[in-house]
Amino acid sequence: MKKIIVCFAIAIAIVSCNKTTTAKDFKTAYIDTNKLLEESTEAKDLKSKYEDIAGEKDSRLKVEVDKLEAEKKDFQANAQKNGQAWAQQKYGELQQREQQLQYAQQSVIQQLQGQHGAEMDTIVAKYKKVFKEYGKKNGYDYVFGTGESANVLYAKDQYDITKEIIKIVNDKYKSEGKKSENKKSESK
Repeated sequence: MKKIIVCFAIAIAIVSCNKTTTAKDFKTAYIDTNKLLEESTEAKDLKSKYEDIAGEKDSRLKVEVDKLEAEKKDFQANAQKNGQAWAQQKYGELQQREQQLQYAQQSVIQQLQGQHGAEMDTIVAKYKKVFKEYGKKNGYDYVFGTGESANVLYAKDQYDITKEIIKIVNDKYKSEGKKSENKKSESK
């Protein structure tokens, strides 16, 4: 009971100390994080990179799947000619190869998801630094994020700084690209 009274007293003291600051004294803004990730050049480049890699790996696996399908058709045509023992052995081999291809497809998907996730985490961490710098530079008390894990239920459009942040991260990404291009050309 004493703990509850002490906690209540502390809460009242904190509230009374903060009475000098009202909600109108805070400068707030929000960023639509989904829109940011859809429109930022770096995130688009990352998505495109992994779509290309997935397409390449998928085409390689498709060749193997096509070979397996051709062998299945050949198996069906020759099953009666070569006898039941041959058919059972060949069928077992075909099933084993089909399972191996399925495992390979799953492995590729997991690998790409892991790599993409790690790189996306790096981008998000970079963007969080931009949010912090932008908030400090522009005198914001709070910068909220909306999107899948939304923590803003309502905000006036005038507080939306998403476009400004997209421009900043895109400009920063472009300048980083030029720096890395310069380093590559200097090392040649």
